[in-house]
Amino acid sequence: MSEEQVEATEQEAEAVALDELSNKTAQVIDDDETKLETILDIPVTISMEVGRSNISIRDLLQLNQGSVVELDRAAGEALDVMVNGTLIAHGEVVVVNDKFGIRLTDVISQTERIKKLK
Repeated sequence: MSEEQVEATEQEAEAVALDELSNKTAQVIDDDETKLETILDIPVTISMEVGRSNISIRDLLQLNQGSVVELDRAAGEALDVMVNGTLIAHGEVVVVNDKFGIRLTDVISQTERIKKLK
């Protein structure tokens, strides 16, 4: 075989490999979309955490109206946004139409969220 024929054969072989790969990718994307579609309507619980504190049961039983519990966060520090108990973001409190809301300031990357689940 001449050098030109070898190059032409290599180009054809590479083109076939790329075509096969792109067809499989399209099939995988369709499968993933179908799987994703099945879970989109599942309800989850989203909560905002201002802070935490560890206290004894004795102190807990002595709490009454006007009691103050010290939290582990400073005033003005970002709140944790939790979905089903898993941290997904940090945010700050806002008021919208006389209701509290939260503006997300930092969203945890998908990779980090997956690592915390394991």
